[in-house]
Amino acid sequence: MNKKRTTLKDIANVLSISTAAVSKALNDDARISVKTKKAVKQVAKELNYQPNHLASALRKGKSKLVGLIVPRTNSNFFSSVVENMEEVLNKAGYNIIITQSNESFEKECDNIDTLLYLQVDGIIASMANETVDLSYYEKIKSNGIPLILFDRGENDLNVDYVGINDYDSSHKIIAHLVAQGCKRIAHIGGYRRTRIFNNRIRGYVDAIKKHNLPHDDELLIESGLTLEDGRRQIEKLLALKNRPDAVYVASDYAALGALQVLKERNIKVPEELKLVGFGNEPFTSLVTPSITSISQHSKQIGKLAAQTFLGYVDKDVVEQSLNKIILDSELIIRDSSK
Repeated sequence: MNKKRTTLKDIANVLSISTAAVSKALNDDARISVKTKKAVKQVAKELNYQPNHLASALRKGKSKLVGLIVPRTNSNFFSSVVENMEEVLNKAGYNIIITQSNESFEKECDNIDTLLYLQVDGIIASMANETVDLSYYEKIKSNGIPLILFDRGENDLNVDYVGINDYDSSHKIIAHLVAQGCKRIAHIGGYRRTRIFNNRIRGYVDAIKKHNLPHDDELLIESGLTLEDGRRQIEKLLALKNRPDAVYVASDYAALGALQVLKERNIKVPEELKLVGFGNEPFTSLVTPSITSISQHSKQIGKLAAQTFLGYVDKDVVEQSLNKIILDSELIIRDSSK
């Protein structure tokens, strides 16, 4: 089987005309006769000619591609962001290339190199948990490419950011648990090195103080927030001499892991221990008991991130500064904390 890609020259050779004439015919140029256009299109069809849109776009100075970097694709939050982002960008004539860091800094750097090699017109990213060194993101900026961060980002990069108020979200959760009579609230958080998880931890600590509740170091645990992390960390909390009566987990997946252990140990939720997650993943309403969680407004974040990128499309020089779009989160109260 001949896998050689059909070119304009191949069509031109069949019809004994110039490649320029073929190109004009395929683009319905008024200077080419109807008869020639028809013949060119017929031969193009017979030879299975596929136009190289990327090469054409690059000749015009645009690839019409936007690179997207997400920590993982198995999260409803990130898949919803991607879906809504793509909807906005497709309407504007752009396609997206999705890459996944799997929370790895090294993989994230490889993703950035790949997207720059493909000459994308912009990059929209949510940082990996491991990322502390920002030099690769600075490389995007030095190439004059718009960089939009969402959910996870760093102020030091001085670029556009779209996300929720993580600090305030923690206050909402603690206020709800206090209203339910909780007096000893633990927090299974992410790593402080990641800005959003640091903000959630700060919000938790300040809210505990605001409500005059005990702030014990043993009640605050940093973790990778996977399902297995949730299982491991709840075991630590249950082993304390003075157990918590509520646990706020900074991820629904880790909250699910915690719930599994609580059920295995016949600890009644919410009667003996109340549980709150973060992210409003679909399974939170399906498990028993259903899990109280924070909605991060993924649809709006996806659309706003895409619209922010489109604001740079017609600019000859990209000059970015720290410009934050912060959305209020919503606490979805379910059976696990009532």
